[in-house]
Amino acid sequence: MARNAEVTRNIDTLTVVLYLGCVLMGWLNVYAAVYSPEEQTHLFDMSTNAGKQLLWIGTSVLLIICVLVIDHKFYDTFAFVFYLFMIGMLLLVMVFGSNINGSRSWFKFGGFSLQPAEFAKVATSLALAKYLDQPGINLTKQKDLLWVGGIIGLPALLIILSNETGSTLVFSSFVIMLYREGLPGWIPLTGITLAVLLILALIVPFKFLFAGIAVLCIVVILLLPRYNRNVRNMVGIGLIGVAMMVTATGVDFFVNKVLQPHQRNRIKVLIDPNVDPLGVGWNVTQAKIAIGSGRLDGKGFLEGTQTKFDFVPEQSTDFIFCTIGEEHGFIGSMVVIMLFMALLSRIVILAEKQRSKFARVYGYCVAGIIFFHVMVNIGMTIGLMPVIGIPLPFFSYGGSSLWSFTILLFIFLKLDSRRTNSLFS
Repeated sequence: MARNAEVTRNIDTLTVVLYLGCVLMGWLNVYAAVYSPEEQTHLFDMSTNAGKQLLWIGTSVLLIICVLVIDHKFYDTFAFVFYLFMIGMLLLVMVFGSNINGSRSWFKFGGFSLQPAEFAKVATSLALAKYLDQPGINLTKQKDLLWVGGIIGLPALLIILSNETGSTLVFSSFVIMLYREGLPGWIPLTGITLAVLLILALIVPFKFLFAGIAVLCIVVILLLPRYNRNVRNMVGIGLIGVAMMVTATGVDFFVNKVLQPHQRNRIKVLIDPNVDPLGVGWNVTQAKIAIGSGRLDGKGFLEGTQTKFDFVPEQSTDFIFCTIGEEHGFIGSMVVIMLFMALLSRIVILAEKQRSKFARVYGYCVAGIIFFHVMVNIGMTIGLMPVIGIPLPFFSYGGSSLWSFTILLFIFLKLDSRRTNSLFS
């Protein structure tokens, strides 16, 4: 017990302060999102989302205590056990879960709901850290890449089978950690190229797109040094160009035959927000109106008109950033973004200081997951990303989200505290 207490005292104070800042600001904005001038609800009203969020915050404190009291070796030793347990939960929720908003990914216990997909990110992070910490693991080897792909792909597959696309896409954030640990650069570059092709294929006619790819291949060949401009290299570049054309051709089939109607509509809205402003484009249009109406310094706390009249659906969850933008303006929005940037920077700095590869890998997983959530959530509210329904960490209303991000972060702080303790010893 004395040893645990000694390690707990070395928890990084700055990260904890940043976490508390996010949580408290999130709670106040959840209250603002559900506040009704007619009913005069207060912060501690347990019948509102703000009151329930306070309950989640209180229980998060208990989770933090549990995470910090447990010995750091526990997370390393039982990493694969946690992972297998969460795989079991993802399988069970497909059978016994409740259908909420078209997604069978929730366990319901009376008035309480729990989403295993949120906690699967924590378990997958631990499993990846455990696997990569083994001697001889090299991400340039095909066998190791397949194992890593399987660890990430299995929970992602189960989550998408539950019709929870947003949570599935979050698993792509592990590429950040993998690249830090030696993933060949052509793999993330291929992913970025495919994403660009997907967007271009939807907005550019095929004849112009094919012409652009052909010109790009010719330019690449011309830029090659003379001694590398041989038949083999030119044929290889040509085959890459053909592959890009084939991929672009398959986009139409993928969008119209594979994606579900609501997913297809979200992509169309991203390309043209005015395609159906009173239908599928309503959320994004109203979100941009709310944020834009805040101007420089906002309308003031509890003074947001778009918020009060429920123009933006899900404003206390997925679209909580609209409340921030409307009531606190550009200045308030930048404060929130800078708060997240400070938190992410601190996590990366601490991750780089780790003496254990397990802790470093896990730290980069934490940073990648939080970064992806922040980027996509804020991006979708301002029309730069498709609406995929993922929460803003520590801000959005919901117990599963707050609990999972709290556990995710404080496991890393526990691992980091061991490093600090060892240095001082």
